[in-house]
Amino acid sequence: MKLWKTIFLGLILCLNFAIATPALADKPNFQDNPDYLEITDNLNQLFEAKADKSLPEGLTSSQVDQKIARLQLAKYIIENGEENTECRNETGKSIAVYGSKTKKADTNYDNALYLLPNGQTTDEDWNCEGVYLPNDVKVAGLDLDSAVAVKVLNGTKLIVKANPDTGVYELNLPPVKVFKAGEANWDIPDLAQASLDVQYPKAPIDD
Repeated sequence: MKLWKTIFLGLILCLNFAIATPALADKPNFQDNPDYLEITDNLNQLFEAKADKSLPEGLTSSQVDQKIARLQLAKYIIENGEENTECRNETGKSIAVYGSKTKKADTNYDNALYLLPNGQTTDEDWNCEGVYLPNDVKVAGLDLDSAVAVKVLNGTKLIVKANPDTGVYELNLPPVKVFKAGEANWDIPDLAQASLDVQYPKAPIDD
């Protein structure tokens, strides 16, 4: 147990750089944050399962402790981060990110896709909800066989960079969720990297 506490505190310290500095304003209402509600619900279920000694099928006590630690870290990030999330592109190419639809947008999706040029960061006052990964890119830690959308945890700064030796994309934070087309009400077209530059408007960026 002491080891897990040490690891958990170490993870918090290591990920502090990814949390935007809290503004001098009221904290967001976490009860309006679906990620926060889902994390809290999952934590409660795991704590109850441990108390009743009825662990989820296929999981050992150690694996449950690891899952609890990851969820507690995600909850900490939401509680101590900014309301908005930033995304930064260091891939050497344009990438597509998800954000709020414009009022004139003719779409039924929950959000819209925008281009983020290389070397740019989305504006701190604009919430980057996630990153689109085309069907021909490789991403470290993800076994992809199609285009996907990567959901970003609120209050963090996601950096997408390309490994200079392999060209494989690397994310500085683990995804909250990874969606394929049809798994969420997000626009996840079947596009290659070369098609992105002519498809979407540019995202608001930091000056």
